Amino acid sequence: MTYPDKKMKIYLWLSILFISTGLTVTDHSGSSGILGDQITPGYQIGDAVSNFSLKSTKGGNVSLNDFLSAKGLIVVFTSNHCPFSKAYEDRLLGLSNKFESQGFRVIAINPSDPGIHQDDSFEKMKERANTKAFNFTYLADDNQQVAKAFGAARTPQAFVLQKNGTKFILRYTGMIDDNPQDPQGVKKFYVDEAVGNLLEGKPVVTTVTKPMGCPIKWKN
Repeated sequence: MTYPDKKMKIYLWLSILFISTGLTVTDHSGSSGILGDQITPGYQIGDAVSNFSLKSTKGGNVSLNDFLSAKGLIVVFTSNHCPFSKAYEDRLLGLSNKFESQGFRVIAINPSDPGIHQDDSFEKMKERANTKAFNFTYLADDNQQVAKAFGAARTPQAFVLQKNGTKFILRYTGMIDDNPQDPQGVKKFYVDEAVGNLLEGKPVVTTVTKPMGCPIKWKN
């Protein structure tokens, strides 16, 4: 393990400890969440996702409707600056390699404010996509409206969508898997299992998990 890898692993462990022991707040519905999580509920399981159009690192704009030939989508809100997001980049590449040929495409969306984190500027996004040779679509959610519509709270946070006619229906939301700090130690591959269930024509077994990562800093 290289020195930078050790630093990232230590940072992830400390972040996980802070999140898991952090104060919680309870809303009027009785549900609880870590301070800083998105309050807007966003899409619920079974909801149809509205079309959107965002700037792509590959040039031009890409819309949800551009993927109507797919069986489904793995939408992941991510960022350049967050150690959790960086830890999952190779796993996103793996998900794209595994499922694109089976009809599920990966879309990564960066909702982070570059005014707070310069690493999340569009130019830095393009650099990151080239450096890591992203084999999936990487989009900039400049006004954060798409993240708010989804109810994204942290990066990374995954949403698995299944195409039904001309609509994309939300079937899973939450963590990509259960071990951000060690891909070799994963016991629950939530996104992988959700997509596998859908490809087999079965209901998704686990539909919601609590995301773990860096809180999205909202502009307003």
